[in-house]
Amino acid sequence: MFYHVQNLINPIIADEPDPSAANALQEGLGGQFGEMRTMMQYLFQSFNFRGDSVPYHDLIQGIGIEEISHVELITKTIAALLDGSPAYQGKKFETPGKGGTTPMNEAKEQMNPQHFIVGAQGALPVDSAGNPWSGSYVHCNGNLVLDLLDNLVLESTGRLQKCRIYQMSSNKTFRATVSFLIARDEAHEMAFGKALEKLGVNWNKLLPIPKFDSSQYPEVKKLIDAGVNREQYHFRLDGSEMARIFSGPAPANDGSELTTLKEPVESYTTSPGAERPEEFSPGLDPELQELADALTDLKEKAKRGQKPSNGVGKKSVSRK
Repeated sequence: MFYHVQNLINPIIADEPDPSAANALQEGLGGQFGEMRTMMQYLFQSFNFRGDSVPYHDLIQGIGIEEISHVELITKTIAALLDGSPAYQGKKFETPGKGGTTPMNEAKEQMNPQHFIVGAQGALPVDSAGNPWSGSYVHCNGNLVLDLLDNLVLESTGRLQKCRIYQMSSNKTFRATVSFLIARDEAHEMAFGKALEKLGVNWNKLLPIPKFDSSQYPEVKKLIDAGVNREQYHFRLDGSEMARIFSGPAPANDGSELTTLKEPVESYTTSPGAERPEEFSPGLDPELQELADALTDLKEKAKRGQKPSNGVGKKSVSRK
């Protein structure tokens, strides 16, 4: 089973909306080599794992659990890049489009108008061309060496594509997330390369892929300097044998060392997206909003051990 902390693995940096950048980032989410595939591929490999090679199981599963947080991060980033892009100025309970106005006019000009029609200015499980994510992307061969090879190719291709995506926008929201994923993809390349190295395969002349100095990207350099590209997390409460593989010299043969940790050193707070009346999201009318506010008030007072006010209590009882 899994436990969840309502924090992000990397912060969302504030900047202006950029729907085009959001659409490019969809490739890193729902593309054939995106985060949805890495998450599902590693989890299925760990669930179907055979034999008693526990360290290899723990390595694959730990990275798979981390990928859940990457899917969360990238969806939140896409939503942040879309949020508010139509620049609607109407009040909360006004009817958007009243009198024949077109507050969503800009949405039809975007590369994927489904971000607005279907997603209410949020991420979708699709690639940058709008193709839906497919379970057929997932490779779970049942052969440890072949799975590790598959995973190394997946991480390398994902990192290559993110290095291309990085160059498509200077938006700070976009760059912060893409840079973090570039650094973590390199860590995962090292992880699967090290696992194969333990099995007798020497990768030190190949990794990382693509082989270039990613410290030339200033946002990535900051992460490299912090060691983010040489850490791996197991997220286990009951102990893990991941460190039997992910430790010692990195397969890149650059003098760096691999470090296994229980979890990332830092995590970052997140909050719900802003209300978008032009999308009818969340779509509460004044009466429903009053009920929602009353329920929130009850929960907050229950946490503090206080009794609800008579007014709130009467409303809550009479509405049921």
